[in-house]
Amino acid sequence: MYLHDRTGSRGYSLLELVVTLTILAILVMGTIPMAQNSVKRQKEVQLRDALREMRSAIDEFKRDTFGACANGGNTTSINPTVQPQGQVPVDPRSRVVIDDCKIFDTDNIDRYPPTLQQLVDGVRVKSRSANLSGGHGLGTDGTQATDINQDKELTKVYLRELPVDPMTGKQDWKLRSSYQDKDSDNWDEINVFDVRSASDGVAMNGEKYADW
Repeated sequence: MYLHDRTGSRGYSLLELVVTLTILAILVMGTIPMAQNSVKRQKEVQLRDALREMRSAIDEFKRDTFGACANGGNTTSINPTVQPQGQVPVDPRSRVVIDDCKIFDTDNIDRYPPTLQQLVDGVRVKSRSANLSGGHGLGTDGTQATDINQDKELTKVYLRELPVDPMTGKQDWKLRSSYQDKDSDNWDEINVFDVRSASDGVAMNGEKYADW
């Protein structure tokens, strides 16, 4: 059976139309998984970036606690430029020391951030650099460098905002303290040592997102 137009020219047969539509359907069905994989791959990249950002912020916070909260005090009572005997040197990447020990619970001996939100809210810090002195002052009013740098209060923020888990669409990150093993399911709320995805999905490489 052929289809003819009014001019009498030969058209497509019904079989040819069916074959053509079948081929088009196969091509369309083949592109859907490719598109889905592309979206999934993009989300996986976003997840890795979010985890890297938060873990870097946690590590930076930890570096800034060195020399802080001596003897359980409410403020940093030691000179942050002095190296306590028997301890490792201050990480040169840390230019400030945390000066608000009220944020630490007595159980949080390791001084990791108490919550993820603390990284967003920020914390009071002071410079590790020794105050400048000497010279003829700055400007014409006789102001000394020591007057400018003396005990200036600063607030340092470690995260601009709490990332959203692209796999769950929420900020429901799975947390672990420095006193828990990597297989712990429930956070003990002592501190935030590590953060993982709360998704139970499986990545394209066969790994679980919760294991990243």
